[in-house]
Amino acid sequence: MFNHAMFKTALSFALFFIFTQGASAQDWPRWRGANGDGVVSGFNAPKAWPNQLKQRWKITVGVGHSSPLVIGNRVYLHSRQGENEVTAAYDLSTGKTIWQDSYPIAYTMNPAATGHGKGPKSTPVVSDGKLYTLGITGVLSAYDAAKGKLLWRKEFKEFKPNHPFFGTATSPIVDRGLLIVHIGGNDNGALKALDAATGQEKWSWNGDGPGYATPIVVEIAGKRQIVTQSQQNIVGVWADNGSLLWKIPFATEYVQNIVTPIQYKDLLIFSGINKGVFAVRVGWRDNRWATDTVWQNKEVSMYMNSPLLSGDLLFGLSHRNKGQFFCLDAATGKTLWTGDPRQGENAAMLIAGATIFSLTNDADLIVTSAADKGAKVIRKYHVAEKPTWAHPAIVGKNILIKDETTLALWGLE
Repeated sequence: MFNHAMFKTALSFALFFIFTQGASAQDWPRWRGANGDGVVSGFNAPKAWPNQLKQRWKITVGVGHSSPLVIGNRVYLHSRQGENEVTAAYDLSTGKTIWQDSYPIAYTMNPAATGHGKGPKSTPVVSDGKLYTLGITGVLSAYDAAKGKLLWRKEFKEFKPNHPFFGTATSPIVDRGLLIVHIGGNDNGALKALDAATGQEKWSWNGDGPGYATPIVVEIAGKRQIVTQSQQNIVGVWADNGSLLWKIPFATEYVQNIVTPIQYKDLLIFSGINKGVFAVRVGWRDNRWATDTVWQNKEVSMYMNSPLLSGDLLFGLSHRNKGQFFCLDAATGKTLWTGDPRQGENAAMLIAGATIFSLTNDADLIVTSAADKGAKVIRKYHVAEKPTWAHPAIVGKNILIKDETTLALWGLE
């Protein structure tokens, strides 16, 4: 006997599988993807790029620069609705809400940042079935990612102020069961490691307030290190116990250390507003840690953009000339090309094989080839009517775009 209900269930599962078969292998669990470097794995570029992208769904989710995450067929997002910070899970194929939680957060914007809204600006992280969010005032929450149940929450009220001048923007990361987060405010903060399951503090480095960059994890000279831009420095902290290994004084205009570092072979590459781009080799020499500048390029400089690597090529957006894409030789720092000026204040960039996706704050998605001979534009799509500061997430043949207030899924074919 034909069972209509069973048929519908089987059909729904089949459609779900077809829609997500690429996504399940390409989860986007944290800031700038699985490795925090903006690399999209397993992406196959369309044989022919469409003239226009097809919008599959669009929902109102609230304000904030937090980027969407994708695990299987779920999208996770941290946003603000009214005076509440909201954490939600959505169905990737339909945009329908699966679960949602909120808590009230009062926040007064710095007058210089009113155009960016009240946040949140940090991107959550998903690890071992748990979702961790960091709010605009440094409220750290852990959820059961499947059910949305709050597992624990910390507000770090011992720090006053509890956030930097322009609000908390550094994103948490998880390393070997430890949740790494830089909390607190200017002149009074700490880089902390918490047990990701319980929230119990394992170590704390209290040497500087937070910047706006997200930490990376690297292995250097046999030491696993947390490297980040703090308020006034670039630091390397031992991942085992939080002790400071090395420090480079680094201060930018209006206390805006923003750029997430990137590792190229044995070099760490950094930048900041009006600081150019430079590479440092960190090593153990004469019974001490040494930080040697290998190259410095003053022709380009990053402000809010974080760079990408493709082989020996470094790509980014310079804030000079009102926004200018560039490509450097990552080994030498030599400028290989600079693109047209006036491309925007910021671009959130991802790289998928030989293809670069650059989402400007003016909601233009620019698709280019990752080449050393100049910025070859493949397609340019306008994907929102409001500013887009959050990083997109590419899942299979689709891309998630978060603008000022909405989240949309666009088809790339």
